[in-house]
Amino acid sequence: MPTGDCSEMSDTALDLSEIRREMKKLWPVAKGSLSLVRKPCVRPSCKACASGEKHPVWLFSFRQAGRRRCMYVTEQMVPALRLAIENGRRLEALMADAGEALLGKTGRKA
Repeated sequence: MPTGDCSEMSDTALDLSEIRREMKKLWPVAKGSLSLVRKPCVRPSCKACASGEKHPVWLFSFRQAGRRRCMYVTEQMVPALRLAIENGRRLEALMADAGEALLGKTGRKA
């Protein structure tokens, strides 16, 4: 139960301001995964597909409105998307820390 003690609130505000600073550094962000897969093409005389080797393509998998979606990603976008996914994971961790900091000493552990 909150006591209204100013020292508790200042600690919480300090923690939250640190978390906000860290969050600002995390751009771009994305939530999902990146995979290199091999897919057949539409050309009937493709040697790579005929041999079973197929063609490498990058896929970004994510959730949208509760459904799993995938998008093709160009080779040039892979480094930026990897960074965005990693930043997204860090952001999720910071959000969890922000929840704890918001409750601070006033919250009770289950």
